[in-house]
Amino acid sequence: MDDVELSEGDALRRMYRITAAQERSFEDKLPDLLDLGCVYLGVETGFLTEIDDDTQMIMAASGDHELLQPGRSCPLSKAYCRKTVDVEGALTVQHARVEGWEGDAAYEEFGLETYIGAKVVVDREVYGTFCFADTEARDRPFSEDEETFVELMAQWVSYEIFQKRATERIQQQRDQLEEFTRVVSHDIRNPLGIVDGYLDLAERTGDPEHFERCRDAIDRMEALIDDLLFLTREGQTIGGREEIRIDELARECWSFVNAEDGTLEIDTDRVVMGDWSRLQQVFENLFRNALEHGGEDVTIRVGDLDGGVYVEDDGTGIPEAEREQVFVDGFTTGESGTGLGLTIIRQVVEAHGWTVSVTEGGAGGARFEIRGMEFVEPGTGGGE
Repeated sequence: MDDVELSEGDALRRMYRITAAQERSFEDKLPDLLDLGCVYLGVETGFLTEIDDDTQMIMAASGDHELLQPGRSCPLSKAYCRKTVDVEGALTVQHARVEGWEGDAAYEEFGLETYIGAKVVVDREVYGTFCFADTEARDRPFSEDEETFVELMAQWVSYEIFQKRATERIQQQRDQLEEFTRVVSHDIRNPLGIVDGYLDLAERTGDPEHFERCRDAIDRMEALIDDLLFLTREGQTIGGREEIRIDELARECWSFVNAEDGTLEIDTDRVVMGDWSRLQQVFENLFRNALEHGGEDVTIRVGDLDGGVYVEDDGTGIPEAEREQVFVDGFTTGESGTGLGLTIIRQVVEAHGWTVSVTEGGAGGARFEIRGMEFVEPGTGGGE
């Protein structure tokens, strides 16, 4: 192992110059920071990990260690970093075999004799670790200055990842706002134009049919406003969970839609923990979507899936090319829909921690599948 080539002051100044370069991205600065750490600490490898559940993934690396390269992963139980996340400050190893690591799964997996690492914390949760290591033992313990240096690097990485996530969230919100603006400006202008036109006709002719057309346009605007308010205020959150019999929920929702000639068939008696009022939005929108696209005499079936339920109809279905777009804000092929009903479905389902997808039903119509549910026995409030 080479001798340390940089003093603490030189290393800190170089670290500052790298991290302070505002014109460079986090991804661009990270390799330079890892290289700097390797030189200052006199080790062959530096790496950033992300820890997801029980798996460690290498996100960036400096050095030639075969197992410590970007994209490589291993069970956390076989990683030195499993101990790093449990300590405050930096975890250091000067000579692994001497310090009791021989026989450890991490030592057998990576063969590292020297190691120093600090955890990366984002939004008060452990993201991963920022580490430096070598397959050769170190001739002296890591100094307090060297530990502080690694801890500072880990804190900078924590801040950068937090900022990146915050920026992405802001951009997502900006995109959603732009999409809402597009939907509102387009879909409310249309019925407003209809009202304006038919009011002129009503004034000239006195024909009550023109007033009825105005009322229809106003009803559409009200439906659009209700959907937008739900999406912005409530769609992404749920209240307390309660036991919900899916068949009872489906029947109640069916009673709220105008479906005199339609048929509802229910083939499930499962109970799920969820927010009743939010799930009402899901099933009512699914039923209305089927009636709008499948016709007033459509047959809708609610049944069981492995880990979920489905709602399908015997209508014309959704072309395969359009299935990826149906949950996009404002997407609709109907004349009366707001285009937000399926967006509401997606948001409420995801707020419960589930997923929703669309495919072809058994009778050729649309089939919406909600998966990821955990069903309970009535009266238990717990898992099966």
